[in-house]
Amino acid sequence: MLRQRTINGPVHAIGIGVHSGAKVRMSLRPAQAGSGIQFVRSDLEGLNSVRACAESVSDTALSTTISQGPINVATVEHLMSALWGLGIDNLVIELSSEEVPIMDGSAAPFVDMINSVGILELDEAKQFIRINREISVSQGEATASLKPYSGFKAGYTFVANHPVFNRYPKYAELDFGATSYEASVSGARSFGLLKELPQAQAINKCLGSSLENAVGIDDDDVVNEGGLRYHDEFVKHKLLDAIGDLYLLGRPIVGAFEGYMSGHALNNKLARALLRCDDAWDVVSYNLDDQANPQEILIKQAAVE
Repeated sequence: MLRQRTINGPVHAIGIGVHSGAKVRMSLRPAQAGSGIQFVRSDLEGLNSVRACAESVSDTALSTTISQGPINVATVEHLMSALWGLGIDNLVIELSSEEVPIMDGSAAPFVDMINSVGILELDEAKQFIRINREISVSQGEATASLKPYSGFKAGYTFVANHPVFNRYPKYAELDFGATSYEASVSGARSFGLLKELPQAQAINKCLGSSLENAVGIDDDDVVNEGGLRYHDEFVKHKLLDAIGDLYLLGRPIVGAFEGYMSGHALNNKLARALLRCDDAWDVVSYNLDDQANPQEILIKQAAVE
């Protein structure tokens, strides 16, 4: 059978929250099969944990925040995306403040952290959400959908009329049975227009944003030394975000995602719509010798040492 995964041992990092600007210590710790992804606020006493769950999303302004009562954990999407990319089903994430550190603005540092300690396969079967019929949501011109597919693929259309954005691809579609998340997606960084930064900071967002954790764009070009990591880095970061938002469903998807101008709010709307439609999905597990299984989803993910 395809088995659930956690990590081999604890691993630690220190960074800043991109929105709060506050220093944060983060520890990733192994968790038992069936426990899922759990965030723990070590700076709080008493009830201090939040389960990674689409229904726990409480804020989607420029990032995804999950909450349990008064306990908030912000900017979870890049870490959740990395966990999907490595097939991690169970993990405890300890944080010394309310925001996951932004690191370099991508999922790659989280991938590197986990790879440094290795992945552990557990005895319990891995579960997937298999899409049985199309689910689609919209907000204005933006749309997001999930459709049946044998495996997992994701497509995204990025819409922005700007001289810099117009020089780069605005559509990407990746089939993760044939494409490595780690090599092709994990390094795609957050990005933004420099002229919009003061407006974001005026509402206490992006207080920790810098060229060390985002791609900065002026009127004419990318201002980061070295430029972009991928020619299609902008649209790939949107895919990275969507994957992280959808992994809050608690299990990897067997199906196809398509987003058009969708962001964190619409991604979560799609996840919640799916959960309400019992006939649109079911939970499945697979044996390694099954002929029609999504084993290819994991082929390009990290190998277990």
